[in-house]
Amino acid sequence: MAEAHQARMQTAVEDMVQSLERDHIRKMQGRMFSCSADCCSRPSDPMSQVHQCIERCHAPLATAQGLVTSELEKFQDRLTRCTMHCNDKAKDLFDSGAKEPAVRSLMDRCVGTCVDDHINLIPSMTRRLKENLDSIEQ
Repeated sequence: MAEAHQARMQTAVEDMVQSLERDHIRKMQGRMFSCSADCCSRPSDPMSQVHQCIERCHAPLATAQGLVTSELEKFQDRLTRCTMHCNDKAKDLFDSGAKEPAVRSLMDRCVGTCVDDHINLIPSMTRRLKENLDSIEQ
């Protein structure tokens, strides 16, 4: 992917991830640590019970991180498929006798379209992730 297109995509995804982290994940981390501290503040509980308690505290955050990772992987897979389609189109054009500047131009336009299309998907992906994160039981 051309560097400018890659930089635009990276910035858009990083902004989304930072927003999710700031508005959802960080709060979940705070609850996890408070919950874990409460588990450790019961001196009469056996060690196994304390460990189970801590695992229960960590479960919502692990679920949230898994959701975000899964959604980002699907997004990356779609973007990769789109750019592979661009590669195929460029190869076909080159094989038909087109000169390198024409092939580069086609590739740049095609990848730019992939990036634009996928950047436009980020708001709906963010909304879906926020809804899923809000539905995780604490």
